[in-house]
Amino acid sequence: MINKRLLIKNLLAHNDECSFYDKKRQLNLHTKEGKAKFLKHICALSNSNPSNNSYIVVGVEDSENEIVGDDFFDDSRIQNLVNAYLENPPKIQYENVPFPNLPKDKVVGLVTIKPKSKTSSFKKNIHTIFANQVFVRRGSNTTPTEEKIPYSKQNIETVISIENNSRNSISNTLDSVIDFVNNSHKDMTSGYKVFKELFVICWAGIPKKIRNKSFLSRVDIELVNEQVKLFYSAQDVVSIDFDQDTFTIIEYVPLGLNDKTSYYPLEQQKISFYDNGYYKIEIEMLFEPPQYNRKMMFHIYNSNISLLTKLQKELDLTEREENELKNVPSTLMICYLNGFDDAKQKLIDAKPLLKLYKNAEVYINFKEVMRVLRKVKYNKINE
Repeated sequence: MINKRLLIKNLLAHNDECSFYDKKRQLNLHTKEGKAKFLKHICALSNSNPSNNSYIVVGVEDSENEIVGDDFFDDSRIQNLVNAYLENPPKIQYENVPFPNLPKDKVVGLVTIKPKSKTSSFKKNIHTIFANQVFVRRGSNTTPTEEKIPYSKQNIETVISIENNSRNSISNTLDSVIDFVNNSHKDMTSGYKVFKELFVICWAGIPKKIRNKSFLSRVDIELVNEQVKLFYSAQDVVSIDFDQDTFTIIEYVPLGLNDKTSYYPLEQQKISFYDNGYYKIEIEMLFEPPQYNRKMMFHIYNSNISLLTKLQKELDLTEREENELKNVPSTLMICYLNGFDDAKQKLIDAKPLLKLYKNAEVYINFKEVMRVLRKVKYNKINE
């Protein structure tokens, strides 16, 4: 069982970026340009290292190799993005890995690209990349090529050595459980559960009752054996259920207008553990967005766009408008889910303004909304 935190440290210590390893400060999958860059690197690493796992580490300053972290990114359907644009797409996995020196809401992202024998290429245009283009790694650079790519086994020993040096130990597991409960979440209710005498899941959150049902808010859930954060949210609430073989997380998203908030089931994540040391994660989208009167939504949509316009023009906001601004991301999401197709792009365009706003809660709300919209999007279509 590989400890992903050790794996990241060993990748960073190994050498500079190469044909099986790349590092990024952050991913931006809100835009076509950001998606294109990500897909280009997936394509190149897969083609240049077909016989081993390849890795992208997200949340590292390139020049200094400093671990600075990035936002928790729980888009399990990122595979759909790869499948939609790449011919012979590799299987990929995105995991969130906590580090002790980072704030609780920051992690290091680890993208694992599984080995495959066939050459990957783009099957349709995206941003400045055209259909049928093929990319490879030459040292630390990702470049297009028209040459036939030979099957390579050059990195087998190196990658196996790095992965073997990243295996977990009982000491690491015990230290991680103690740190999670006593240090990282000492101000919260926490718990842990051992599955199959091998896997340990820890969780922490603030208990709350909503209509006689028990939830946790500000939730943090980790599979500590592999140092993988399974769930993190600053806002949404979850319910947790488990038995001897499974651990189930149901995430709820608060939505409403005019201070009337209800909690809607968003997604179920079920982890099943087996006696052979294997586990499987199954994810099911549960979301049914609320529908509102079209005439009322039109008025609300225009009001929110006017507020963003006022912010863009650097006009002073009234106290009431400052409070309304905190709800603009979730309100525009409701508008988008009710047929106002421009609402999502208007929100994305406003990201720089919301990020710099004096009340940090505004940008936190923006990030939470974009996380939910990503899940909804990749559940419905492959883009």
